[in-house]
Amino acid sequence: MRADVLVVGGGLGGVAAALAAARTGRSVILTEEFDWLGGQLTSQAVPPDEHSWIEQFGATASYRALRNGIRDYYRRHFPLTERSRAWTDLNPGAGWVSRLCHEPRVAVAVLEEMLAPYRGSGRLRVLQPYRPVAAETDGDRVTGVTLAHRDRDERIDVVAPYVLDATETGELLPLTGTEYVTGFESRAETGEPSAPAEAQPMNMQAVSVCFAIDHVDGDHTIDRPAGYDFWRDYKPDFWGDRLLSWKSPHPRTLEIVERSFTPNPDDDPLSVNADQRVNPGDGNLWTFRRIVARRNFVDGTYGSDITLVNWPMIDYFEGPVIDVPNASWHLSKARELSYSVLYWLQTEAPRPDGGTGFPGLRLRGDVTGSADGLAQAPYIRESRRVRAEYTVVEQELSLAVRGDHGAVSYPDAVGVGMYRIDLHPSTGGDNYIDVGSCPFEIPLGALIPQRMENLLPAGKNIGTTHVTNGSYRLHPVEWNVGEVAGLLADFCLARGESPRAVRNTPRLLADFQDRLTAAGVEQRWPRIAGY
Repeated sequence: MRADVLVVGGGLGGVAAALAAARTGRSVILTEEFDWLGGQLTSQAVPPDEHSWIEQFGATASYRALRNGIRDYYRRHFPLTERSRAWTDLNPGAGWVSRLCHEPRVAVAVLEEMLAPYRGSGRLRVLQPYRPVAAETDGDRVTGVTLAHRDRDERIDVVAPYVLDATETGELLPLTGTEYVTGFESRAETGEPSAPAEAQPMNMQAVSVCFAIDHVDGDHTIDRPAGYDFWRDYKPDFWGDRLLSWKSPHPRTLEIVERSFTPNPDDDPLSVNADQRVNPGDGNLWTFRRIVARRNFVDGTYGSDITLVNWPMIDYFEGPVIDVPNASWHLSKARELSYSVLYWLQTEAPRPDGGTGFPGLRLRGDVTGSADGLAQAPYIRESRRVRAEYTVVEQELSLAVRGDHGAVSYPDAVGVGMYRIDLHPSTGGDNYIDVGSCPFEIPLGALIPQRMENLLPAGKNIGTTHVTNGSYRLHPVEWNVGEVAGLLADFCLARGESPRAVRNTPRLLADFQDRLTAAGVEQRWPRIAGY
């Protein structure tokens, strides 16, 4: 098969890249390993983690269209109360983690709507479920990628002048021989305050296998997981209690705190102020990542709220799942941990009334679109990262370092983002690393490999470090990166120039940044002045 642009990986970055390239008139092939497009938003079942100003600015126009599309989908298809229907910034789940918490299947529907015109015209072809298994190169260029069907013995070879790696773990980087880094870089290399003295390539953030639950009458207790005894008694050195407890370190202070859990509180959805500057929102774990608030809907629509479990105790940091021979074993243990957390919740978790267990908790695999009840895919926080022309380091966006000066402004900025430097416990035994961040820019140099000419990272695999990945890995930034990669491929094809030349030639860079502006890609944070 042939196309102008091959996008491998159908997460948020991949969808944004395919959409951007198809809108310019390019032929695009998009591949995805799982049943749903959308990655961390859908198959991984993670409600969007976003900054405090997302409703006003700080995202691309197409990402804003996705967010508006999700709200419009609820208004068109769901029996909302009149009060909720009139809520401009409708938050269907009234979760505290984000101003837009929703069921993953709705995001799938909206993403498919956005792609539908290009699929219908034949400009975009989606290969699903396929994953990359091999690649051909000629010097510094990728000449072809081999894709394998997930469920049957079938392979497809794809040839394209531009290949975008939007996989969750940077899978094309080793397949193409592209230089990359994993884990923690050394302080000698990066100068980062939070980096260790020596590099730790196998020290990576925890992965999590999320799941959705509601709470209804009856006993919905699952079978006791095979490894439950291990996980029930497991006590990490820095946790302050067993992993399966309501206690865990506060990410920002590392103080041991105890969270509450109250299913189906009779709260007013419109009273939820999902602004993490004011409140991280994780006090009551039920409402933290709630994706359906039953009071947003006409009585009887939902018998219970639905909440998404992406909580501290499901973080799996016993071993990395990248560049190790036993990655599949670690992923199976991560799933076992999630089942064990659910079983603990149903049988042994302390209740406010002094009892134990919530047998009314029901696993909602129908909500996550999976036969086994958990999310279709693990939530991967940290990918392989390309050795790029420019690598973003901690001291360029750290609030503690930059203060009132704000994050470093890059001459080759191609987007913006904002999130605290948020690192979960890691496979090297690190506790949370959580550092305040300034609103930052995305430099084009982070998308340009040091050597390869026609391979572009389009997700969490750009030129960040272990530390700065903690800010750049979130939903709006991943989408922005993918969109820029798709537009860059088109720009290079139209001009007959390389991505490297675009970044390093002032005239070309200015033209490309103008192209981004016309497409609704913000490159600077606003500075508001009077007039």
